[in-house]
This record gives sequence, C-alpha cells and structure tokens, in this order.
Amino acid sequence: MAATAVRYLRSVGASTAAEPYDALPRPDLRAVGEDERLPVDPAEFRSVLGHFASGVAVITAPSTNPEEDNRPAGFACQSFASLSLNPPLVTFMVARTSTTWPRIARAGVFCVNILGADQGDLCRGFAVSGADKFAGVGYGPAPVTGSPLLDSVPAWIDCRIQAVHTGGDHLIVVGRVEALGGTDTDDEGEREPLLFHRGRFGRFSA
Repeated sequence: MAATAVRYLRSVGASTAAEPYDALPRPDLRAVGEDERLPVDPAEFRSVLGHFASGVAVITAPSTNPEEDNRPAGFACQSFASLSLNPPLVTFMVARTSTTWPRIARAGVFCVNILGADQGDLCRGFAVSGADKFAGVGYGPAPVTGSPLLDSVPAWIDCRIQAVHTGGDHLIVVGRVEALGGTDTDDEGEREPLLFHRGRFGRFSA
C-alpha cells in the first residue's frame, strides 16, 4: 500500500515526504472507454443496487489555502467501509467529477464523521454542491490531522490518505487510521445509525 501511495503522489507531482503535505491537483484521468460502459440500463442499475442499505458519513478535510478560502471541505458519503485491521485502513469512494475531492486530496488527510439516525438534515446539507456546507455546523479539529470533527456524531475516524485507485467513474480512496472514537450516546446506550435505502433515510430496528 505504501508503494502505491508513493506512486500516486509522484504521478500528480506531489512530494512523497510524510510532512508537510504538498498540494495535490485533481488527478488527470482518462475517460471511460466504450468497452467499459454499463451493459445494463443505468436506471435499472441504480434501482437494483438501491436494495443494499448502507450507513451514511460525512467526509471532511481542513482548508489548505487559508489566504484564499479558509473554509474546510466536506461531502456526504454512503460508500464508506472498513478495509483492513492490520494495518488499520478504511476506504470511501468519490465521483471523479467531484469538486470537493481535489480539496481533500490537497489536504492529504480526512475525517470520517459517522452520522446518527437524527442527523438526516446534516447529511442533506453536505450533499449540496457549491453551498457553504459548514454554515451553522459546529465542529472542532480531529486530534491528529485537524480535519473537521462534527459535533454530536456517534463516531469518527481520523485518517491520512494512503492510496487512491481508479474505479470506473469513481475514485477509491484508502485511508490509514490515525485516531478514532465514539462520542454521544442516548439513555439506552449507543445511538442508532443513519441508514440509506432506496433513496430514503431510515433507522435500524432490531
């Protein structure tokens, strides 16, 4: 994984030194070839895959250019998963057309904010493109990377970018976990997660 990360950083003209992270431009990626295009109807693809319920998270990263734009970066993400226990790795997928991803790539770090069942509105705010997603949102710095750790999330994972791979019209981002933790609980114990299923938010019911 480390060698893959170094090759990626070199390919985009960034320093491979551990600190500090140099700015990473958006990856220069080839277009999807005709032989790679979906052999089924896109609407049917989305409908069938929508049967798979997932959790929801907000991926955040600190600002990398305070003089020009002091706002951090963030976007709502349902394609997050744990990847490896040893070493501790997680992964998320992001569209190659995302305008938020280049800012996260430049930071070289990110925080996964796992959302609770009562945070649907927070998720919707981070799903809007072009808006000030952090307006009215409370947060503090994650302990290692300084990425925004949103107030009142049930759990968070503080990471450094380990590797980036292409996956069709998305990028597969692998993060090395530097710190993590759980926060608020309700009167009965752990808070319920925010779930996404067939285009709607839902709750877990045992």
